[in-house]
Formats: sequence, C-alpha cells, structure tokens
Amino acid sequence: MSLKSYGVLKGRPINARLGAGDSPHYQIHLIDDDTDYRIAINVKSKLEPSSLLYLLDDDYDHSMLASLSDLPLGFKTLDNRPGTAAMDYIRGNHFERQRMKPLPHSIPGPDNDLNEKIHAYVQRAIEDEQALLYAFGERWGPETKKDKHFGFLPGNGIHDIHMNQGNTSKWSSDDGVWQDGGLIFQFPRIADENGVEVWPEQWVAIFLAFQSQAWHTDDQTGHKIDDNIIVETKDNSIRIIAALVNPAGSDPGHETVTLLNTTPTPIDLNGWSLLDKNKNRSSLNGNKIEPGDSIRIQLDGKGVQLGNKGGAISLLDQNGNKIHGVSYSKKQAKRTAWSIVFL
Repeated sequence: MSLKSYGVLKGRPINARLGAGDSPHYQIHLIDDDTDYRIAINVKSKLEPSSLLYLLDDDYDHSMLASLSDLPLGFKTLDNRPGTAAMDYIRGNHFERQRMKPLPHSIPGPDNDLNEKIHAYVQRAIEDEQALLYAFGERWGPETKKDKHFGFLPGNGIHDIHMNQGNTSKWSSDDGVWQDGGLIFQFPRIADENGVEVWPEQWVAIFLAFQSQAWHTDDQTGHKIDDNIIVETKDNSIRIIAALVNPAGSDPGHETVTLLNTTPTPIDLNGWSLLDKNKNRSSLNGNKIEPGDSIRIQLDGKGVQLGNKGGAISLLDQNGNKIHGVSYSKKQAKRTAWSIVFL
C-alpha cells in the first residue's frame, strides 16, 4: 500500500527531546512561518536486533539538494518516482549500504548512542537561526488535540523517518519505492566582516534503517525479494570509480563510465547492465574485466544518459542485483571534459 502521505517537511527546529521509554522516539519541535510540527524519529526497533542501522554524512552532496533549496517552508508532498526530491535508499544512491552501522539508542557515556548523534546536529541547528532542517517521511495531522510532547495546538507532524521498504510481513503494508525517510540539515555559509568565506555552506544527512529490513526489493511494490540477498555487500566485486558526465562538445555517444574489478579473478559482464536515475538501461554484454583491471564503458546515448544537473548510476549483475551505485551533483558535473571520480 505504501505510505499514505509521503513528503518532506522543511523548517526551523526550536526544541528537542531524547527518545526514552518502551518505544523511544527522538522528538523535534519544528516551525515554519505559521505552523508548528513534531518530527518523531524511531531510535529503537521493536524487533531484535533492536539497534537501528545508522549513517551520518557530514559532507552530503547529492543531485536532490538543488530542489530542496527551492522548496518553501512547510510540508511538501512528493511523487514516488525518480527525478523528484523523493528518497530511495536502494535506487537513489544516497550512500553505500555497508557504511551503515548498528547503534543502540542509549548507552552510558557521551556522544556514543543514536540519541546523542542526532541531538548534536539538531542542537547545532537550533542555535543557528539560519539553519534549516528537512525531514522525509509520512505526514500526520492536523489533530484536534494538543501535541503530547511540546503542547502546541493543533497536533501536527511527520514520522517514519527511516527506510520504508523491505519490511517484514507485519509492516509490509508500509512498503513502497521512492518513499524512504531521513533527516537533512542545511547550515549556512559563514563569511567574515569583509565578505570572505570562512566556512562553506554545509549539508549533513542522517539515514536510518531497521536491521530486519531487506535490501533487495521489488521495483514496483518495495516488498522484499530475498532476505538472503543483501545488495552492496558482495565485497564490491565491481565498483563504479569514475564517469565522464559533461564531455566537450555534444554529450550523446561521448559520456563514459569506468568500472574496476577489485577481485583476483576475471569477471564476465554478460547480462550485467548500467542504470541511470530514470531507469534507462545500457547492457554490458561483450565486456570482461581482468583481475585488478578497469574498463571504460562508452555510452551510446540510447540507454543510460548522464544529465549535467546531477544524477545517479547503478551497476546490476546478471540476476538484477545491485552491486554498486554512485550519485553526483550539478556542481560536480559543471566542469567540461573532466571525469568525476567516486572514492
């Protein structure tokens, strides 16, 4: 069925509470020009293992950021498809899966649990009047009663701030593609009294998922396909290491993607393919990569197309499993004839 009202909430955080109790949620009080909202963030799973998978990227750069800056304050419904600001952890190439690590919601000591990791950036945003917070998830409200945590009326907010696909059967009705949740912070550029930049604009992203969720899901329903298949944990046998997105002259037929074989054995790429953010596909039939070698794939412009306003590239094996994925921003693509390197 998917989420009923998926979108992004943009505003100024003004208060927060750590998650506690039997079903702990980290709570954020956020405002736009005339409305109060509460962001409810799961920090502990009801299923074992209870620790959520967590990733914080304090130098986040993705093609979706340009569309976020243009959004007005408040909640914006998003279409569940590529090319919008909608998130999909698997298809959107926001990060590599193996970078996510389990983290308990509460541990004795400073700055070592999920509550505290989230709180550090929320508190920084609260203290900076120019900072903005974007919360992706499902909208609820407005309600007829006061908010139970911050007391504003009417109660109103957003939850499901985590991956929303590949769920176990109990929660599979929430599955869908291009509807994952997350937090993105936008911290302003800082300049001295002469206008000289001393700190650039900074984007910080927090991604959350339950350990019970599958990472190989149906492209239409978001339901898990095989619990035993975990994408991007096959030692990254083949990696996308570079792409020529903005060649000199016309783009069609001159864009390239470079792949690296990290294994000690040759890999035949018959049946493998590349996908762009719009699901355009280019076959890799007829290519083979020797151990430790790389190969540059020339795109003919009829399949994968690498837009200069940002995009994503995914590598699929002969069974349709995603082996690796990368994304790039408009800023990265603006240099003519330069290849973008993916570390």
